[in-house]
Amino acid sequence: MLRDLLLFSVGFIFAANAYGQVQRTEGQIIKDFGETFKVENPDIQTDLSANHKIIFDVSSSAENKQAMNKYIETAARFLNMHADAGLDKNQLKVAMTIHGGAWQDILTDEAYKKQFGYENPNAGLIEALTKAGVDVILCGQTAAFREVNRNDILPGVKLALSAMTALLQYQEMGYRFIKF
Repeated sequence: MLRDLLLFSVGFIFAANAYGQVQRTEGQIIKDFGETFKVENPDIQTDLSANHKIIFDVSSSAENKQAMNKYIETAARFLNMHADAGLDKNQLKVAMTIHGGAWQDILTDEAYKKQFGYENPNAGLIEALTKAGVDVILCGQTAAFREVNRNDILPGVKLALSAMTALLQYQEMGYRFIKF
């Protein structure tokens, strides 16, 4: 049974590659993160005249402390796939609240290593996102509960009174809420 499952999996991967279904595309905005797939002739066309303001809410992290948080990488995928579809980066405004179990993903390498024994696998992603203009916002309540001080937070990460406060205020500024 295991042999059959392995053969099926290998066959599926080869078939998907043959049809171009597994090939990922490097993004235009966040080069090293957030690869996307090309979708040919979608039924729902991307509105290239739209201006998008999105706030992602991230409250969980990878169980493997050496793995990057896929939920944070979603912001990079969002930016890249929409730029690849033809939107200008100026049409895309993105923010992200970090709270709950995701608190560790915004720690400096030194603080992360002290806590988990490894450098922070999210540090490069957070740096790329903030350089691209993404507001990465740490919940102040989570920071206080976890005893995280500003020296432990990666450069570019902003601190809010709470994730709820940031979510409310960004939505009042026209940002649409996406939970991950």
